[in-house]
Amino acid sequence: MIPLAHTAVLKNYMDISQQFNLNPYHLLSDAGIYPAQLQDSKQRISVDKAIRLLEQSAVDSHCEVFGLLMAEQRHLADFGELSLLLSYQHTLRDALQTIVKYRNVINSALEMHIEEIDGTVIIRIEVVSGSSNYSRQAIELALGITHRFCAALLSQKWRPLAVYFTHDAPQDLAIHQRIFGCSFEFGSEFNGIVCTTAELDKANPHADTAMANHAQRYLDIDILQNENESSIIFDIRKSIYLLLPMGRATIDQIAITHGINVRTLQRRLEAAQTSFSILINDVRKTLVFRYLKNVNYSLGQVSDILGYSMPSSFTRWFISQFGISPTAWRNKHIIDV
Repeated sequence: MIPLAHTAVLKNYMDISQQFNLNPYHLLSDAGIYPAQLQDSKQRISVDKAIRLLEQSAVDSHCEVFGLLMAEQRHLADFGELSLLLSYQHTLRDALQTIVKYRNVINSALEMHIEEIDGTVIIRIEVVSGSSNYSRQAIELALGITHRFCAALLSQKWRPLAVYFTHDAPQDLAIHQRIFGCSFEFGSEFNGIVCTTAELDKANPHADTAMANHAQRYLDIDILQNENESSIIFDIRKSIYLLLPMGRATIDQIAITHGINVRTLQRRLEAAQTSFSILINDVRKTLVFRYLKNVNYSLGQVSDILGYSMPSSFTRWFISQFGISPTAWRNKHIIDV
């Protein structure tokens, strides 16, 4: 499956690129995107092409926070047909759970998971593209939009505790401080926003059950018309991608996440000529380099993040996949850098 997103994901791209004296038309063309597509926010484009555009624009502009600057100008209405449903939810919790349910309506590469532990909430976010390459710009765009959405829904009364990124910190944190207004941690184990349970349960002053139900019926019809087996398999892979570092990427947990039983999940995987173990292995191969590149993580920690109880098991797996030990790979990477 090719992950698709509404062109609304690139809203403000033209403005931000021109601020840095870039030629947005050349960059769009190089990424395989027609400028005219950006005129219709409901058109769908390849997420891989959008990511390619963002990363190249960041390089050409020498701006490490290109995606975050795009997020700064976003509004609740930018969620398209989902905006109406979100606007009338009773609490921030309800609204975020609605995004989790309907995230594919906007961006089929987006994955979100909400976890609560002793009064603290972790909103984990990943952007899983078809190529599976990690994109700093896409992650910061997604986190920035999520933050802006929370602030808009709560009429600017949103107060997160911290924001976490798996990538390294930029040289200048001024833009992050201006947009998020809280503490940050880079080189983290996950990408996401942390807040209190009280924040999640803050009431939306514009809540309206009748209007929310009307919008939900409309979206449910649209999803039933567009859902297919390949998209379901991709969603399962996205869930593994996000839950694996949490130690919760079991077949039972994934089935619960998707509201189906284990046997149904297995049948769907078999129909797609794959299996849960194959998907787990595929995601491990994608994530392992993200954590090996971060020298703050020991091999034991990387092993644990990827779901191995013993570092020796992780080492054997890595050698079987890449023909080199993780220690040798890390040493070579550090030397090359």
